[in-house]
Amino acid sequence: MKRGLLILLSILFSILIQAQNRVRDFGLHIGVLSPGKLNAITDVAGVKVGHTTLFEGSSVRTGVTAIIPHDGNVFQEKVPAAVYVGNGFGKLAGSTQVMELGNIETPIILTNTLGVSTAIGAAIEYMLNLKGNEHVQSVNAIVGETNDGYLNDIRARLVKKQHVLDAIYHAKAGAVQEGSVGAGTGTICFGFKGGIGTSSRVLPEKSGGYTIGVLVQSNFGGVLQMDGVPVGEELKQFYLSDQLMDKADGSCMIVVATDAPVDARNLERMAKRAILGLAKTGGIGSNGSGDYVIAFSSHPHLRVKHDSNDRTETMDVLRNDAMSPLFMAVIEATEEAIINSLFAAEAMTGNEGHTIKALPKEEVIKILKKHQAIK
Repeated sequence: MKRGLLILLSILFSILIQAQNRVRDFGLHIGVLSPGKLNAITDVAGVKVGHTTLFEGSSVRTGVTAIIPHDGNVFQEKVPAAVYVGNGFGKLAGSTQVMELGNIETPIILTNTLGVSTAIGAAIEYMLNLKGNEHVQSVNAIVGETNDGYLNDIRARLVKKQHVLDAIYHAKAGAVQEGSVGAGTGTICFGFKGGIGTSSRVLPEKSGGYTIGVLVQSNFGGVLQMDGVPVGEELKQFYLSDQLMDKADGSCMIVVATDAPVDARNLERMAKRAILGLAKTGGIGSNGSGDYVIAFSSHPHLRVKHDSNDRTETMDVLRNDAMSPLFMAVIEATEEAIINSLFAAEAMTGNEGHTIKALPKEEVIKILKKHQAIK
């Protein structure tokens, strides 16, 4: 009887460990602010996320992730937005119009480097076919990317229009799948398997009670740190540590969402802080890394109507002096989203037999305990 109970407990413990694929589940609480209910970008009201994952045979390791800013027609009700470039070795389509006009009018699409043009076409088709857009003749699609060519046969250009549309149509609120899914299927981070990661923070009521959510597509290198702990050094796997780690190139796409009434100018300031969150994980913004941040506000009173006879707009937005709590929230959520992308991803073998191991979580937990980051 005791032996049967022990076996049952062992099975249940094994299942529990498999379910624990986020860093907070293991006791590491990054920062001082509290996460939202889901600890995800979808904690921001109205935001939805969808994935299309392409995993076939020995060489197909890629996909698409779509982030939809609100429940309505994003073209007819554009959201204030900003773009910040940490290092510009990348292909962020649609960025110049966002920088010029300060808003976004389509879902945000993430995919691989050579899938950008396909994703642009698919996003345009989606918007043109959306009810209310029958007379639209110009669409500024927002598409970001990272290069998954080590694990994926990127030259085959495997991402097709329907894959992008599926990610958009299947986008939903609620928990966000992380790790080797969607646009993160074939990515690598700090020499380990990377992927999609997300996190959120909710400000105290005295600071407005606003929610800030972050989603990342991690595919970059450097010297891995977790809450200040030198994990990469302890694992002896970091940039310039040996010939196997002589590259830190890649990219990181970071999407920041908030329900706070923030205009484009201060959204850019928030976007800049996301790069600080990336730096806290040990990312170095290498020469060949495309590190981009797209930030938007879903606040309903700040939406820009496409058709309006009004010559002026009046909106209530946060003053500069109210922004510091949001800055800290962005930094914390970005750091945790990147770490979550590593914890959720599993080892993968892909194109030409290339294999990338997963973050060795058991070793990492020991290192974090050694440095008293977790008890």
